[in-house]
Amino acid sequence: MKQRTLQQIVKQMICLCMVSIVLAPILLTLFAAFKTKADMVNISPLLLPPFSRVTTDNFQKVLGDKYLLIGFKNTGIILVFSIFFNVLFGTITAFILERFQFRFKNLIMSLFFLGMLIPSFVTEIARFKIINGLGLYNTLGAPIVIYVASDLMQLYIYRQFISTLPVSLDESALLDGCSYFGLFTRIIFPLLAPATATVVIIKAITIINDMYIPY
Repeated sequence: MKQRTLQQIVKQMICLCMVSIVLAPILLTLFAAFKTKADMVNISPLLLPPFSRVTTDNFQKVLGDKYLLIGFKNTGIILVFSIFFNVLFGTITAFILERFQFRFKNLIMSLFFLGMLIPSFVTEIARFKIINGLGLYNTLGAPIVIYVASDLMQLYIYRQFISTLPVSLDESALLDGCSYFGLFTRIIFPLLAPATATVVIIKAITIINDMYIPY
């Protein structure tokens, strides 16, 4: 009993240390936001300034910058459209590849995964020419097309998830008179909610953190 209690204490201490490591940079940034330049030098980064010297000038300066608001708006537009089309095309393509048999299926799947293996900088010149030829250069459409077409990670996630769904589910729905469109929209797609949540989280973090493609 004592050994088990000790193990629990050690586990909790490790978890607390990990949480502290994750939260420390966020707290340091938050504390610094309420300090003047002089207080940033004279006061410990781990402490807030005295209440009388707390300032909101940093927030006013940042929020008053029109370019910041434009950046948030552009990021929001790119994020929403990119995730929407990634989920839409990813689920449909994965469903077709996993449930249907057709000629050159293995070749198509191989080409999809080959595209995932090729580093993006290798196709940079060709990609720029395609974007420029479509008239999307210097528009919000350019990063949306790139985020939707160049990263096929969602295809792998959806295929792995659909492969766990029993085929008998499809057969039962089709026997009851459901069309393939109804099968996908009413049965398959709702069951893909965990995979969709995973794709949305990964894609959102990738898009928000990316600076290269928008530039």
